[in-house]
Amino acid sequence: MMFWRSVVGKLWITILLLVSFVLFILTVLLLQHFENFLVDETEADLNQLATKIATTIENYEDKDVARSIAWEFADDVTKVLIIYDEETYWYSPELDSIGNLPISYFMDDPELEKVFSEDKTVSEKKYLTDSTLKSQFPDQMFVVGAPLHFSSGKTGAVFLYQSLNIVEETSRRTTSFIYLAAGVAIILTTIFAFFLLTRITAPLRKMKEAAFELAKGKFDTKVPILTNDEIGELATAFNQMARQLKFNINAVNQEKEQLSSILSSMADGVITLNRDGTILITNPPAERFLQAWYYQQGMKNNPGEELPSEIRELFQKAVSFEKEQVTEINLQGRNWVILMSPLYNQTYIRGAVAVLRDMTEERRLDKLRKDFIANVSHELRTPIAMLQGYSEAIIDDIASTEEEKKEIVKVINDESLRMGRLVNELLDLARMEAGHITLNKEDVNLDHFIEKVIRKFQGLAKDKGIHLKSIKNQSELGYLLIDVDRIEQVLTNLIDNAIRHTDEFGYVTLTSTAQENGVLFEISDSGTGIPEEDLPFVFERFYKADKARTRGRSGTGLGLAIAKNIVDSHNGEISVHSKINEGTTFTFFLPRKYE
Repeated sequence: MMFWRSVVGKLWITILLLVSFVLFILTVLLLQHFENFLVDETEADLNQLATKIATTIENYEDKDVARSIAWEFADDVTKVLIIYDEETYWYSPELDSIGNLPISYFMDDPELEKVFSEDKTVSEKKYLTDSTLKSQFPDQMFVVGAPLHFSSGKTGAVFLYQSLNIVEETSRRTTSFIYLAAGVAIILTTIFAFFLLTRITAPLRKMKEAAFELAKGKFDTKVPILTNDEIGELATAFNQMARQLKFNINAVNQEKEQLSSILSSMADGVITLNRDGTILITNPPAERFLQAWYYQQGMKNNPGEELPSEIRELFQKAVSFEKEQVTEINLQGRNWVILMSPLYNQTYIRGAVAVLRDMTEERRLDKLRKDFIANVSHELRTPIAMLQGYSEAIIDDIASTEEEKKEIVKVINDESLRMGRLVNELLDLARMEAGHITLNKEDVNLDHFIEKVIRKFQGLAKDKGIHLKSIKNQSELGYLLIDVDRIEQVLTNLIDNAIRHTDEFGYVTLTSTAQENGVLFEISDSGTGIPEEDLPFVFERFYKADKARTRGRSGTGLGLAIAKNIVDSHNGEISVHSKINEGTTFTFFLPRKYE
């Protein structure tokens, strides 16, 4: 920073200019005063001396003695002329260096002649105009005349004259002294002002340094308090301000961190918008939503905080109507519900806040609920209708023979058993999905366990002409801690499905592989397979890939959902791979240790 732009420089230059101006005015006044004073003093002295000489000459009878005394009264720069008449006059003899003005100059000068004509004391200050006299007396002359009265009745005069060069010389010396004093005063003022201002502004410089430190975030910076005057009070106030600022900023940071933590932990997305629609704050779910929108629009990065068109329209409505606005959009296969609320700043709207909720799972669950109700109603309607129809047939004696009656009763019994299985499976699935499943775990010999399950299906497979076999990749699988009934239910569902979907002369294979951390089961068949578009949904309730099959053969559609829940409760994993007309393989893994 330039010196004259600083406080010290400005104050120093101001004081220097002020003192210089005062000294200039004072110098001018003093010079004027001394010049006039010297001239006036010279005039007064000469008038007094002329009167004194005239009085001395008048009082002494001996004119020679009087003149001698008169010559002694005059100093070494003053010339005395005593005029008795035009013929008789005397010059002071000791002052030859000054020279003598001719008597005619005094007698012919209109102003000086008044001494004779008007009998009064006169004085005159002038330059001589006569060329002869001007060469001898180049300086300005001061002439004083006093009347001289003789006893004879004649009137003479005493004239005193001297060059004003003496007065001017004195004036010049006085002027030089005044200039010297003014110069010394300015120098001393400069030094004193600079020293004083430096001392005064030193605390201010420290405050400036402390302010810069505060601007850098160092709120512990303090200004030393060196005095008890106003500057010391200012330093105290500055330190108090720094402490209060630190406290307030810490409070703001805590609030900001708390708000950031709240926003970050929210499952819903939050976007805070300015009055002009500029994005101010977003949380991670909202950022994921925006990134998905940018990706869908073919934008790799966020182009200038641009809002999706649907949100911008919602924002305009919320600000214009000053009411909450709600909309739902589909983005990348997910459903988002957006609630836009205006934000007020005392009396006017300063922006809006948008809350984005991912309703994909809720919509999926709602669809599953509707599908579940529809499927359950559909599944129960058939056995109920059959029970009602066949029971009416018995009541109305439509069956004429005992065999027909037994056949009707058998159908009623089968449908009632089927409806019971459906209800039991629904209850089991509901308990599993609610987390209320209870596992009765025990160490099971897998070799014996698998043989038992295979034997159970050998008769059914033989009736359908299907080859059912078990393959073990190790001679012995060993023991595994499982719920025997639940895992048997899983294998039963998978093997039963494989047999039902495999044509005659096909095969169904259960492959077991013991691994270090668990056992892997694979149930593969050579059946019709599952369409590729149906694979992601086979473990959902009531989902049936074989929609064209008869209801009796296709089952309730709950077996795979129950199997997945049982495997999940054992901390295992289940998956499916299939191709049309090439068969299907269900794979599930059970760990040896689980919580």
